[in-house]
Amino acid sequence: MRASRIATIISALLLTAPVLAVPTITWQSVGVGGGGSLFSPSFNPHNLNEFFISCDMSELFRSTNLGVTWNALPFTEIVGNRGSHVQFTSDPDILYSLDYTLEDSSNVTRPSRSADGGTTWTRTTDPTDGGAITLVADPASTQRLLIADYNNLYFSSNSGATWTSKHTAATGSGLVLAGAFWDGANIYVGTNDGLLVSSNNGSTFTNTGSTGIAAGQNMVSFCGAKEGATVRFFALTGAAADVYGGVQPEDLFGTHQTVYTIDVGQPSWTAKNTNLPAGNDNSMVFVACAQNDVDIAYVSGQRDDESPMIYKTTNGGNTWTSVLNVTMNGNVQTGWAGHQGDRQWSYGAGTLGLGVAPNNSSYIAFTDLGFCHLSTDGGANWTQAYVNPADENPAGSATPKGKAYHSNGLEVTSNWALAWFNANNMWASFSDIQGVRSTDGGATWSFNYTGHSLNTSYKVVVHPTTTTGYMAASNTHDVYETTYLTDARLDGGTGVVRFSTDGGATWQVMRNFGRIVYDVALDPTAPDRLYAAVVHSGADGGIWVTNNASAGAASTWTQLSDPPRTEGHPYCIRVLNDGAIVTTFSGRRTSSFTQSSGVFISTNGGTSWSDRSDANMTYYVKDLVVDPHDPTQNTWYVGVWSGYGGPFATNNEAGGLYRTTNRGTSWTRIHTIHRVTSCAISPTNANELYFTTESEGLWYTSNLANATPTFEQVTSYPFGTPYRVYYDPFVSDRIWVTSFGHGTKIGTVGAPSRVTAWMALGE
Repeated sequence: MRASRIATIISALLLTAPVLAVPTITWQSVGVGGGGSLFSPSFNPHNLNEFFISCDMSELFRSTNLGVTWNALPFTEIVGNRGSHVQFTSDPDILYSLDYTLEDSSNVTRPSRSADGGTTWTRTTDPTDGGAITLVADPASTQRLLIADYNNLYFSSNSGATWTSKHTAATGSGLVLAGAFWDGANIYVGTNDGLLVSSNNGSTFTNTGSTGIAAGQNMVSFCGAKEGATVRFFALTGAAADVYGGVQPEDLFGTHQTVYTIDVGQPSWTAKNTNLPAGNDNSMVFVACAQNDVDIAYVSGQRDDESPMIYKTTNGGNTWTSVLNVTMNGNVQTGWAGHQGDRQWSYGAGTLGLGVAPNNSSYIAFTDLGFCHLSTDGGANWTQAYVNPADENPAGSATPKGKAYHSNGLEVTSNWALAWFNANNMWASFSDIQGVRSTDGGATWSFNYTGHSLNTSYKVVVHPTTTTGYMAASNTHDVYETTYLTDARLDGGTGVVRFSTDGGATWQVMRNFGRIVYDVALDPTAPDRLYAAVVHSGADGGIWVTNNASAGAASTWTQLSDPPRTEGHPYCIRVLNDGAIVTTFSGRRTSSFTQSSGVFISTNGGTSWSDRSDANMTYYVKDLVVDPHDPTQNTWYVGVWSGYGGPFATNNEAGGLYRTTNRGTSWTRIHTIHRVTSCAISPTNANELYFTTESEGLWYTSNLANATPTFEQVTSYPFGTPYRVYYDPFVSDRIWVTSFGHGTKIGTVGAPSRVTAWMALGE
């Protein structure tokens, strides 16, 4: 009878539910900033306050105030990655970069052009068929471009409308486009095959065959400058065996490189390593200079203690001086990472990017595995560019531990989940940076906690009466992302369930499973019962339970029976108000996906399970959400990802958002987007739902009760891979969105001034 009443209510809503546009939302990034790999710093020569950096989590960031604040360019315009080095031209509105937007679920890299200073982007033609590695533009033109893939160098004289092949790799190691210098009709290109020169505006290129570079050494980085009649090049070389098409800076850490210079007109290169650190473990990976200063250049890399290093020459490479002093943060204003900080300098390690303003050798920036730092005085002083400047720590003293920081928008790490202990005390479950804590409702965040040091916290749940927090944690990040589905990736991981009785300030081990723990869930019918999702393809993988959670470290755990077909990859656990346990199991791959995923329910405490999976759910399922407006808890929503490379047709076409109104007995696919991760339904509006995707952003509907709801993309949300959505339990007009690689954003609906005031320093 109750199910019939629910059906009647839904039918009525179909007739009355209004269809509304996507709400106007003002977004604000929150978090500690940084923490993930950053690349390709690029200063705008027309406005030195503006520069770009890219991230391997798909953002291309722009700052217009020299790193005080950052904004990610919308993923609908351009998707960034390592090679997205923004190229400036003679026109401040014409920019070029590499775009990593997926095509038909495939990873491709293509050249892209902006005609409005980087706001919007359009792909040019692509001679590499999606395999571009490096793109370089002539700073004195808007038309001339070079692009390289693994084997070939191409040239365009018409903004990328057409391309001509100019050079093919001389060996099976492929081609490295180490850099280029443009001087009117003369174009100089540094490659691992040598210095290529065109003296006829790019019509033909010839290898100069210049001598002087030691046998067995090939270029990995190249730059040039012209001052008066002098044209000078700097080159950094590495052992030929270590240099190949697509070589990355970290691939060169641990091997020693050599700096060479040559002036146009000279017959050979000259080694210029005086005062540079020796030894294989002191690794130089970049050389960079302004294009109008032949005397000043910089090299950067990693020291043998895994800290970044930057050296400078002011005499054309004859001698070099260290200009980055990380000992006691000698000349660096830091954020949360630095000498004795929440993370040491070794967390960021060596430089992954080095940029010098094309027209001012005093402006320098470097990026690494976690952060961005910059100098405007030639390296005499450095400042962090990943937290609000008002929160930064002075140079010459240790970085404090446990300090709270405001975000400046440079959020580049994965937040899997949020938890509230109360209105002020929150926990965010991160990869790599482990997790962060807020004691002011999310305005600032810190590492002010003890007892948790594993790479990732995946989930925290808070007991409604005792306010004890329970955490699922692991040393393995990115569980159930496309690269973490095989036994080889997951079975070697370790993990624990932790608990905290003081709002996340102190964590203790409740149970060390020795396996990845991905989820935890409380039982509303049994206050002392806690479930855990343990990941392993062997006997340990599956759902575990304790019935004396309040005993903490003394709690006892029992493994439940395995749901049918499953192979140890539990994703989420939901316990209904009648005690029924609902779980999803996610994807597992060998040579292809195994049919071990799905939705399962147990009504007898996990003694046995019923398979409630749709046919499209047997390969790659993600989150399950119970509709808060259905008192019977019969209505569920499940995010499903399409698979890849499998023999089954449904494996590759399964993705979407699915709904059941009868606890999984039957399902309706209400959206067919390629991959849906999770969703959230408004606690006050039964017709409002947001869902998240792998690469197509955040989506919204205002007529959820319809048999076929209408969804729209939330274009104001800039990132392609949101993960979960939360309606703030204490502030009615605020939603929170976590993400796979862009930290956390707060969305305030219809009140932009309110969130701005709330985020202000000191409030």
